[in-house]
Amino acid sequence: MDVIGRTLEPAVLNALNYWPQYLDVERRQEVDLTVLPPFFDGLLRELPWWNPAWRVTQVEPAVPREFPSEHVRQRNRFTEVSVPGTVGTDDGTATAFVGQVRFEGDRLLRFQAKVGGVVIGPALAEAGSPERHPFGALLHRFMDNRGLSVKDLAHATGRAMSTIAGLRSGWRNPHPVIVQEVAEALDLPAADLAAIAGVEGVEDLSAS
Repeated sequence: MDVIGRTLEPAVLNALNYWPQYLDVERRQEVDLTVLPPFFDGLLRELPWWNPAWRVTQVEPAVPREFPSEHVRQRNRFTEVSVPGTVGTDDGTATAFVGQVRFEGDRLLRFQAKVGGVVIGPALAEAGSPERHPFGALLHRFMDNRGLSVKDLAHATGRAMSTIAGLRSGWRNPHPVIVQEVAEALDLPAADLAAIAGVEGVEDLSAS
């Protein structure tokens, strides 16, 4: 399935950017989430083995994984969200669904889905649950091996404890700047840690 470069319709983009749990009550606005089931159905129908009798019947507001940012310590071009929901058929059969979408502006970069026990793309979590980044489990081990707490690593990197906790739990995706900071704090080659994290643009300062 080749989705790179597709343009997202404005209504779909609004629905993917609707994160009510991150907004104050006064700033919340209702968004039409009914545009998301046909959006996901269209992507799923492109799979040669997909049974079109199965359709996305319900979705919830997206849970953001990554936010676009130009901040020097949080450079990130894209938004990535997980959209939980349900797929089912006309006879009432239903199962859990999660659509994970990465986009930059109105351009679709990546689509991953979990439908029941079927995974479209790499995944570890149960169907119906947002996927954690696998780097979190490895960082957890590195920290445990060195006897470092979240507070210790946050202090060593100059990051907030919530940032390190999110990274270690897998709910926060690693990016080049923070991978380099963590590598320095853990006394690991930055290039190796970047390869493990699956990010690019990391300089190995220990080699200079």
